[in-house]
Amino acid sequence: MSRVYLDHNATTPVRAEARAAMIAAMDAVGNPSSVHAEGRAAKAIVERARGQIAAAFGAEGADIVFTSSATESAALGCAGRGLRCGAVEHDAVLAWAQADLPVDRMGRVAVADPAATALQMANSETGVVQDLPAGLALTDATQAFGKLPVAFNWCGADMALISAHKLGGPKGIGALVLKRGLDVPAQIRGGGQEMGRRSGTENIIGIAGFGAAAEAAARDLADGRWAEIEKLRNILELSIEASANKTIFVGKDVEGGNRRLPNTSYMLTPGWKGETQVMQMDLAGFAVSAGSACSSGKVKASRVLMAMGFDEAKAASAIRVSLGLDTTKEQVLRFAEAWLAQHAKFRARAA
Repeated sequence: MSRVYLDHNATTPVRAEARAAMIAAMDAVGNPSSVHAEGRAAKAIVERARGQIAAAFGAEGADIVFTSSATESAALGCAGRGLRCGAVEHDAVLAWAQADLPVDRMGRVAVADPAATALQMANSETGVVQDLPAGLALTDATQAFGKLPVAFNWCGADMALISAHKLGGPKGIGALVLKRGLDVPAQIRGGGQEMGRRSGTENIIGIAGFGAAAEAAARDLADGRWAEIEKLRNILELSIEASANKTIFVGKDVEGGNRRLPNTSYMLTPGWKGETQVMQMDLAGFAVSAGSACSSGKVKASRVLMAMGFDEAKAASAIRVSLGLDTTKEQVLRFAEAWLAQHAKFRARAA
C-alpha cells in the first residue's frame, strides 16, 4: 500500500494554488525595489500576497513583514523586549524569552503580565489551544493559522508569527504581523526592504506561494473542512482507546473544555518509547513524529510534556499524529490497526 503522511504539524504538502502562484512568479524578472515596469510588476506580486495574507489572517490595517521563517520572525519580534513565556513554547520563542510562567497539567499557561508575555495560540506537539489575554505582546500563530478561526485584529496581541509551510505554502517564507504603528528594530540591515524592518531582496516566489496558500486555507476553513478532519481525529482516538486503555491522549479534556487543534492527537503510552513507535510506524508505511528532534536527529524526551508535569520516562513515550486535509477515514483506520498491532507486541513483551 502507498505511504500515509500523518505529520502535517511538521510541514504540509504544497497546495496546488500555491504551486501555480509560484510558477507564475518565476517569470517576474524585476527587482521589487526597482522603479521601472519590471520592478513594479514584481512589487505587485509581493503586495498582492501581502493583501491575501492580511485578509486570511484578519490583519487588515496591520503591517505584515516578510521573513525567511517563523523562527526569524520570532527573533525580529522578540529581540530586546525581555519577554516571558511558559516552557511549552516553540524553541524559536524560547531562545528569546524567559520561560518562567507556570504551565498546568493540560498545557495551559498562566499569564500575569500580558504586555511582557509571548504565548502561542496552539502548541505544535499537543495541539492545546491557549486563551489569549488582551494586550499580549506576541503570539505564535504558526500552528493555528489556517486550522482555527483566527483574526489578528481581534486576538489581543501586538505581534504574531506565521509561516507558509504550515498551511500548504512553500518552506523558507514566513512573516511577522505587527499592529500598525508598532516598530521593531531590524535584525537584518542593508537595503531597507519591508518598511526598513527586514532588508534583503524579497523572495518573490515564496511570497507568492504564501499568499495563495493563505487565501486557499481561509476558504477551506470557511467551508468546514477542518471540522471534518476533527471527526477523523476523534475516530482515530476512539479506535485506539478501545484496545489501549493505558494510552493517554495529552490535552484531551472533553468535560473541562480544553481545546485542541482539530487535526492533532498526541498519544503517550508509558514504557513504550516514542522513538521506537515512530520507527515501527515508518516501517509500516506511516509518517508520524515523536518528541523534539535536535539537528543531529536524536530524539529527546518532550520538554513540553515535562513542563506539563509528566516525568522524563513518560515524556519520552509519546508520538504525535497530525492529520491533513487530504487524510481519509480509510487511512486513519489503517493507522489505528497498524499501531494497535505493534501495541499488542509491546504489551506482550512487557508482560
